[in-house]
Amino acid sequence: MIPDDQVEEVRTRADIVEIIGEVVALKKSGREYAGLCPFHEEKSPSFSVNPTKGVYHCFGCGASGDVFRFVRERQGLDFVEAVKYVAARAGVAVREVRAGQQGEDDPLRPLHEANAFARQWFRDRLLDPAVGAPARTYLRERGIDESTAERFGLGFAPDEWRALREAAAHHGMAPELLLEAGLLTTSENSPDPYDRFRARVVFPIEAVGGRTVAFGGRTLGPGGPGQPKYLNSPETPVYHKGEVLFGLHAARQAIRREEVVLVVEGYMDVVALASAGFENVVAALGTAFTEAQARLLRRYTSRALLLFDSDRAGLKATFRAGDELLAQGVHPSVVTLPAGEDPDTLVRSGGAAALKEFLEGAVDILDRKIQILEQHDYFSTLDRKRDAVDRLLPTLRAVTDPALRDIYVDRVAEKTRVNRATLEEELARARSQPAGRSEPKPARRPPTGSRRDPVGAMGPEAALLRVLARDRQRRHTLLELALERVGPEDFKDSHNRAIFQTFLDDPELEAPPAEMDARSADRLAVLLAQPPEEERLAHGQREFTAAVALIEGRRLGAEIDELQRRIEASSDQEEKLRLIQEKKRLSEERSARGHGAGGEYARRLARGHHPQD
Repeated sequence: MIPDDQVEEVRTRADIVEIIGEVVALKKSGREYAGLCPFHEEKSPSFSVNPTKGVYHCFGCGASGDVFRFVRERQGLDFVEAVKYVAARAGVAVREVRAGQQGEDDPLRPLHEANAFARQWFRDRLLDPAVGAPARTYLRERGIDESTAERFGLGFAPDEWRALREAAAHHGMAPELLLEAGLLTTSENSPDPYDRFRARVVFPIEAVGGRTVAFGGRTLGPGGPGQPKYLNSPETPVYHKGEVLFGLHAARQAIRREEVVLVVEGYMDVVALASAGFENVVAALGTAFTEAQARLLRRYTSRALLLFDSDRAGLKATFRAGDELLAQGVHPSVVTLPAGEDPDTLVRSGGAAALKEFLEGAVDILDRKIQILEQHDYFSTLDRKRDAVDRLLPTLRAVTDPALRDIYVDRVAEKTRVNRATLEEELARARSQPAGRSEPKPARRPPTGSRRDPVGAMGPEAALLRVLARDRQRRHTLLELALERVGPEDFKDSHNRAIFQTFLDDPELEAPPAEMDARSADRLAVLLAQPPEEERLAHGQREFTAAVALIEGRRLGAEIDELQRRIEASSDQEEKLRLIQEKKRLSEERSARGHGAGGEYARRLARGHHPQD
């Protein structure tokens, strides 16, 4: 049996429209949803679902009940099995116990409790009259009103190293639990855990069922060296970022009501648009849009508007998301905003009306691809038309709606002057490859006869880039870890800096981009050409950690030296005191990070010596 309180929790959290909508094509009718009854044959809809009451009823055959009854009737399950099925869909962990006995608690419950505690603690810090004042001012300046901040549960992490850890300890939560939940972190040579989020507005990340599973943090300013603007929780047993969409729990009903979802890039875009009256908005979570995220959206709508950046990386993300959505039966269109604008800045400067104008001008995903190819003169010669076909094929391959597929094939045939039958043959060949994948382009090689390895002496910058190039599977994760400590501006070598920025722009790249300068491209090509052998990857984790620590330590050391120079040069006692305090803060940060005790391996890395691979 399942305890009654858990059954009620599942019933409350369950989305009956979503679950029944997977079986019945439901259309909104007033406050309810209507469709053809799944329990008897009929031609006119007589089946009604009331999401407010959580019940369904057929006026034709009399079938009625709650979400558990529907699952039992449709799938032939008993009550306990039906509750488990619905609980899994609602993101609720349930435990089954024998009659008269106390069952084992859910093994993930401590993580959920830690996240719930942290959410409330961050929220209380934001509302604290003194502590939260800077964050509340920042939110007001960004156009986020109090009701929107409350709706999303926004909080604030004060600029303290162990404030959350100490507060949690008073409630019996061990540091090991908070580490597993991603709320604390450590550095290589400072194993004592400290708060991951500091001096940031905090955005709770909720699963579809409403449970807080992770957090995102945004600095109150533009960010800086070693301080990324956005910081996200790592993956944990309760959080897999490719399976969650920020804002979906709050936006579900609005998406159904509007029959379209707006997909943006970041937390602030979601919150800012909600504050401006757009409630049907979600964002991916610092990763390429995934099949699982597309499936989530398909539960609520068949249309999506993509509002990503218009730069090269943003367009690549747009088209990848579009193909994933098409594969799941969601029709995507692209919203192109003015250069330098994002949804947040647009609604702050021009209000909701400014964004609505661009939403109304959204262009079908295939047409947008064709527009861009036209802008780059891809239809002018035979060779470039061949390349254009290759760039359009992934979208033709992704679309699953038969009618839309025919329209797309005709459109490409018309534009490229390639016979439709030839396109169909190309698609047939493409389907032999795994969905969403294309043949990797060969890495660009340096000119033959080059006597010098373009990578040069392997200092910490090149060592970090080497690990990123080899470990393709974990490149997303490694970049996120690196950004917690260093940024492109921390690379002294301009070519290394360009390569690191290219990885940030496109973590899945397999060859240097065409617009990259020749020397940087040659250096990147050599790095990408190295095989990702398992023993090299194992060694790379240590190499990565040491390289990041050295680059960060180098920056902190330079900043401390500069402060010391200014202290010695200053004759203003008040300014000197301020500089001394800032130097002390940086020295404490350096100490907390564990710099200065990097071990023999780190020292050898700093001198440019490396173990043989």
